[in-house]
Amino acid sequence: MTPGIDYNTYYEMYISLTGDNPVANQLQEGLSATTSFFEGIPFDKHEYQYEEGKWSPKEVLLHIIDTERVFAYRALQFARAENVVIKGFDQDEFANNARPVTRSMQELLEEYTAVRQSTIAMAKSFSENTLARRGEASNSPLSVMAALRIICGHEKHHAKIIKERYL
Repeated sequence: MTPGIDYNTYYEMYISLTGDNPVANQLQEGLSATTSFFEGIPFDKHEYQYEEGKWSPKEVLLHIIDTERVFAYRALQFARAENVVIKGFDQDEFANNARPVTRSMQELLEEYTAVRQSTIAMAKSFSENTLARRGEASNSPLSVMAALRIICGHEKHHAKIIKERYL
């Protein structure tokens, strides 16, 4: 587990993909990298599933957007309030209700960019003390810093899977 930040060990797979750079810088770098990556996916692969029941690249991108919103909200709650306890979220329920097939990759990337720019602005506003604040999410402790680093590692994780199994 990464020292100095609190999170459930499940999230180590994401946090381990992040570096030591300031988290706002990592979010900015991720914006460029993720946008370029999804723009480079051939059109005929946008709705491709490498196996029955697996998400397409468009569904993965919307999952990244939804997850960022959830973890940014957790970071905001922990940064602003005391003794916060937040339930978990069901990523499959979110995906089942998202309907990305009705949207273009460009529309999804515009949404991703808007969400990421908001997260970057929020992260830049946090002091070191704020980044260390914590609450409880999904029955586990979570610090503001961990929530933001999970966002960064989560998108890297999914880009790696797409590279390996879809392209």
